[in-house]
Amino acid sequence: MIRAGRQHLVRTLEDLAAQQGVGIDHYTRLKPYAAKGFPEPINSKGSRTQLYDGEQVDAYLLGKPVPPLPEADDDGDLLDRRECAALIGAAPDSWKTCKTDPALTEARIEAGGVEHWPRRAVLRLAGRPGDAAPQPGRPKSTGDQVPRDQVAALVADPTISAATVTARLGVHRNTGQDALTRLRADRIADHIEAHPTLTPAEAAAQLGYPAGQVRRATARAETVLRARHVAPYLADVAAALHRAGWTTEPAAPEVQFSGGDRVVAALVLDGDQAPAPALVWDERYGWRTAASRRHPITKGAVPPSEGGGVRYLAGGITPQPGDVVAALAP
Repeated sequence: MIRAGRQHLVRTLEDLAAQQGVGIDHYTRLKPYAAKGFPEPINSKGSRTQLYDGEQVDAYLLGKPVPPLPEADDDGDLLDRRECAALIGAAPDSWKTCKTDPALTEARIEAGGVEHWPRRAVLRLAGRPGDAAPQPGRPKSTGDQVPRDQVAALVADPTISAATVTARLGVHRNTGQDALTRLRADRIADHIEAHPTLTPAEAAAQLGYPAGQVRRATARAETVLRARHVAPYLADVAAALHRAGWTTEPAAPEVQFSGGDRVVAALVLDGDQAPAPALVWDERYGWRTAASRRHPITKGAVPPSEGGGVRYLAGGITPQPGDVVAALAP
């Protein structure tokens, strides 16, 4: 499981390969993760995608003692499908049905490309696995009456429910919930910046958001805060690339939330002598080149392998802007 508050530390084998500056095929042939003392995967045995705790991996690679993970269960722990089924005493295959419960659909979180659910949400389901009740909202096969990218701007009160958004705007409940999540996350982040001692959950409570409906918003707020923290650094790199003549504009890149829980950004290198079409920053591994100016950020949790215009730059997650320029120089 992913212990509470450690979602941003999750790494896949692809992340570990990128961290070492090699492609995933080469990395899985060498299997350094099978060496004695290498941290164990944090997800359940038998999972197709192996997930690791970044703090543990970094300590191992630096030759330092691997810190133990928290042992006490927490309501904020994130469980994969096998762990969820075990918690409620159900067979793993039955989780396909259990997870369609509206409360679990709302609470679902993707980490490392794998579905997870908070322990608190699963415990609420305990004792009643089975078919979920029909989900209310927009009638099936009908379209949203408001474009999705405009819904958040029309939600004046983030304390209302997704059902209320659905009724007022004529959109699907999932569309309304997504808009509420993004709006609440931004407001929570604003409140924490004004009151730095607060946790996301405490900020949500002070803002009056429904306690049972803000897990996704508080998780996203943590991502929003990380994005705001790294924005000045990304702006400095953009300025350095402009001075090098590789971008025609010195503007900072727009930060994006890939998969909802990962901070990424892309810089298009449109100068005449630019060494690559684009440059992508990912909070998991730092900088890499991209072969496409139009779609530099790839979908999914798996980073692209090296080759075909993709090259990972050494130097850690946030190397100095001048070092980024030097690493790109032909």
